[in-house]
Amino acid sequence: MKKECVLVSGGAGYIGSHTAVELINAGYDVVIADNFSNSDIHAVEGVRKITGVDVPCVEVDCCDMEAFRSKVFEKYEFNSVIHFAASKAVGESVEKPLKYYRNNLTSFMNVIELMRDFKRPNIVFSSSCTVYGEPDKQPVTEQTPRKPAESPYGNTKTMCEDILRDSIKAYEGLKGIALRYFNPIGAHPSALIGELPRGVPQNLVPYITQTAAGLRECLSVFGDDYPTPDGSCIRDYIDIVDLAKAHVTAIRRMIENRNKEAYEIFNIGTGRGVSVLELIRKFQEVNHLKLNYKIAPRRAGDIIAIWADPTRANNELGWKAERTLDETLVSAWNWEKHLRGIK
Repeated sequence: MKKECVLVSGGAGYIGSHTAVELINAGYDVVIADNFSNSDIHAVEGVRKITGVDVPCVEVDCCDMEAFRSKVFEKYEFNSVIHFAASKAVGESVEKPLKYYRNNLTSFMNVIELMRDFKRPNIVFSSSCTVYGEPDKQPVTEQTPRKPAESPYGNTKTMCEDILRDSIKAYEGLKGIALRYFNPIGAHPSALIGELPRGVPQNLVPYITQTAAGLRECLSVFGDDYPTPDGSCIRDYIDIVDLAKAHVTAIRRMIENRNKEAYEIFNIGTGRGVSVLELIRKFQEVNHLKLNYKIAPRRAGDIIAIWADPTRANNELGWKAERTLDETLVSAWNWEKHLRGIK
């Protein structure tokens, strides 16, 4: 019996590479497409080492419709797509909004149009809890109202969700699931793949690990005067492998026709809010080291606090976050040590 094949756009990225591993572990074939603008071929090599599978990887920009068509859709047979390919830094999006609108919207519309043309029915969209903006109450459920985004990055996620919803209404046979992630952190237990930011990290944990490794002199905590117990922002930090497994359950749901609606939305988080300062203290504790950090001014685009109610994903997808924060922060440091050759 032929295996189901899944196209992973942006599959050389942080979440994409871990998802490729979990798809293969679950018995799926995978094709990776990536333009390597914010990723590295070493991630694909890591996927191949972990799985023992020579995963095909196509270098292509999803914004280039003709190249995407000829190099990927005409060449490979797949019924399902997981779309990660997007620019993703909140702070950078505030400074470079047009880059984010052009890249994130064009790539996604190209994917959907090609899926329609080639009759590829299933898509999982990499969305974000940023669509909730600054929520009125915690935790957020899928029924929590979306709010105007605090950043262009967040706005592209809202717009892509709407594009997907409207496309599914218009194009017969197309089904979609939007996974609204909270804050992915950590690395694969093998330490062969993990988060690999280009230049100065935009996310907290890579900055923590790079500071611990001596690449950064000091970690900046953006604000300690928020109305939270310790004054720092609160987020729902989810282990990257747990997040990757959520995509497998979403793909399986559509392939097996267990989805109740053609378009579905799920929050993918742990259900627990952790402050920035709490995360730093926990990282130091579980890895037995001390970090140099300082309090800096608030950062544009940051919200005060958000964490998930993952009940719907737990019940409908049969998925739940399993790895502990301790395990995740140990894996993040092991990945950084592997990268830098630290014993």
